[in-house]
Amino acid sequence: MAIKITDDCINCGACEPECPNNAIYEADILWKMSDGTSVQDETERSDGGFSDEFYYIATDKCTECVGFHEEPQCAAVCPVDCCLDDEDNIETKEELLAKKAKLHLS
Repeated sequence: MAIKITDDCINCGACEPECPNNAIYEADILWKMSDGTSVQDETERSDGGFSDEFYYIATDKCTECVGFHEEPQCAAVCPVDCCLDDEDNIETKEELLAKKAKLHLS
């Protein structure tokens, strides 16, 4: 499942540079599939967890760091533990690996 950032976020920004998929965005910043990936889609999107108050994770880009790290790095560095499993976006390890492969073509 994807990770979500709850409204307990203090906007410290510690999570953003840790994401290997560039799936974490500041409040009010629309996300793009092409940001930090091999995908060429430059369309700005407001779906996938958009927030106008605190950092958020674009669920279409979140792989829970599967294929990169042993645990989601956003959750590992969050000082207030607001990066949690998103029960509305459940994916198997195989689905997350397939998403990683789509985002990072080699």
